[in-house]
Amino acid sequence: MAQSRRVTRSAHAKINLALAVGPPRPSDGLHPICSWFAPIDLCDEVTVEVLPDGTPSRCEIGWASDAPSASVIDWPIEKDLAARAHRAVESLAGRALPAIVTVRKRIPVGGGLGGGSSDAAATMLALRDAFGLTLDPVRAAEAALRLGSDVPFFLREAMTPALVEGVGELVLGAPSCAGLSVALVFPPFGTPTGAVYRAFDALAASEFRAERVRRMALGGRGVRSDELFNDLAIPAERAEPRLAELRRAAERVLGAPLHITGSGSTMFALFSDHEAARAGAAALGAGLPGCRALAARLL
Repeated sequence: MAQSRRVTRSAHAKINLALAVGPPRPSDGLHPICSWFAPIDLCDEVTVEVLPDGTPSRCEIGWASDAPSASVIDWPIEKDLAARAHRAVESLAGRALPAIVTVRKRIPVGGGLGGGSSDAAATMLALRDAFGLTLDPVRAAEAALRLGSDVPFFLREAMTPALVEGVGELVLGAPSCAGLSVALVFPPFGTPTGAVYRAFDALAASEFRAERVRRMALGGRGVRSDELFNDLAIPAERAEPRLAELRRAAERVLGAPLHITGSGSTMFALFSDHEAARAGAAALGAGLPGCRALAARLL
């Protein structure tokens, strides 16, 4: 593969159309999932610029001018998933890969949209292309999973829906959802993933509805809003009661159900027409003080 001095890749957000969560595994305490992931056209932008050998690498993170819901970037840069992904690819390559990795963010932080994981995967792929690397797919997938459970989904070349199982390592392509849109609502607060899972564990154990998600994602029946579910929705509302109040208010504004993606706090309403999704987002933005809303297309 030929080397390129500069590579830019889009890092798309995702929504969980359906999410089943099982009890923690005795071996490691992790929760198995079965989820129907759908990428959307809201995306960050990751650029890798190759530097001369021996030059120190650096990672720069900032908000794009058209970001819908910017927040303070207050974490150490070395802990950012894009910076960690850079180090992971260097380990896979067995050598230093001097580069500037620039991330221009549009995906809200901590909203259940997978922005950091998508940035990590885009960084891995951009470094591969910029340096002309041939990465072993098994080792690359293992490295992606160590970065985060959503990263293997985003590491695929095709940004299409998928059925994601295990703790994120099992990814099976699903039929396209192109033609559908969502109105996204970004609350002015997040729902910490750890607190959401603790709330999930505190609830009475329920059936792990993995087979239901498989039928929805792979059955070819399309996306039906009344069938969508998320086993982390109620735990998220227990962990952050304002989310429950906001979802009820949003449903009054829209007159339609809103769904929580991932562990929250982003919510979405499904539309078969993008102009209707735009109108819905405008109504939600106007009717929910402190919230931002926008329309996005499913890919």
